[in-house]
Amino acid sequence: MARIARIQTPTGPAFGLIQDEVVYALPGDPFAGPLQPGERLGHVDSLRLLPPVQPSKIVCVGRNYAAHAAEHSAPVPEEPMLFLKPPSALIGPGDPILIPQGIGQVEYEAELAVIIGRQASRVNQSAALDYVLGYTCANDVSARDLQRKDNQWGRAKGFDTFCPLGPWIVTDLDPRNLEVGCRVNGEQRQRARTSEMVFDVPALIAFISRVMTLLPGDVILTGTPSGVGPLTDGDTVEVEIEGVGVLRNPVRNGPAWAE
Repeated sequence: MARIARIQTPTGPAFGLIQDEVVYALPGDPFAGPLQPGERLGHVDSLRLLPPVQPSKIVCVGRNYAAHAAEHSAPVPEEPMLFLKPPSALIGPGDPILIPQGIGQVEYEAELAVIIGRQASRVNQSAALDYVLGYTCANDVSARDLQRKDNQWGRAKGFDTFCPLGPWIVTDLDPRNLEVGCRVNGEQRQRARTSEMVFDVPALIAFISRVMTLLPGDVILTGTPSGVGPLTDGDTVEVEIEGVGVLRNPVRNGPAWAE
C-alpha cells in the first residue's frame, strides 16, 4: 500500500510518495512505472497538496446508495446512473469551495473516488480492479435548486470548485467495505459503508467502460450516502474515507451568479 500525492513545487506540479508523513519526489509517471521514492521534499503538512490527478473526465454515479435515493424520494436505478463533472471543477485539500451567490442551496456529498490506473475499455467485472491505481476522497458539491430546475445535472454540479478531491491516492485498498463519512464544522452529517452501494466498484468500472474508454488518471465518483445537507459561507466540510484519510475544505461565498 502506498500514498501518492500531487504537490506544488517551485517548478510546477509534481507527484510525490508519502512515507512516514514525509513526501519524496516520485520520478516518472505513477501510472507507468514502479513507485520508487526520490529526493526528500518535506513534511506533508509543509507542502501544498493539489488534486491528486488531472483527469480527462470525472464520471459520477447518481443514487448509488438506496438511503440517499429515498431521502430525495427517488427510485433506485436499475442500472448505474451516470453524469459528468468537468475537470475544471477540481480543487485540492484546503482550497475553498466557492458558492456562487443567487443559485440557491448548495450541498455536500461525500464519496469514495476511484482513480483509474490504465486504459480500460469494455473490461470484465471480474478483472475490473486490475485497472485501478487507487482511491481517494471526493465531495460532489451540488447546487440543489439548479439540479431540480434543469432536469439534468451538468450545471448544478459543474461549477468551478465543486469537486474537491484528495488529499492523496491510496493504492492496494479493498473498496468493498470502507466507511464513508462527512462532517460539517465538526458535526457528523453522513456515515455509511461502501458495502451499502447498489453497484459496487467492479460493477461500475465494467459498466462505465462499456460506454466510454477510461484513461489513466480518470476519476469515478461512486455515489453518496444519505445525510446530504447545505453548505454556507464560513463552514468547514470534511470527507473521510476509511483507509484513505480526510479531505478538508473551507466554504466561502463566491461571485454573484448574475455578474
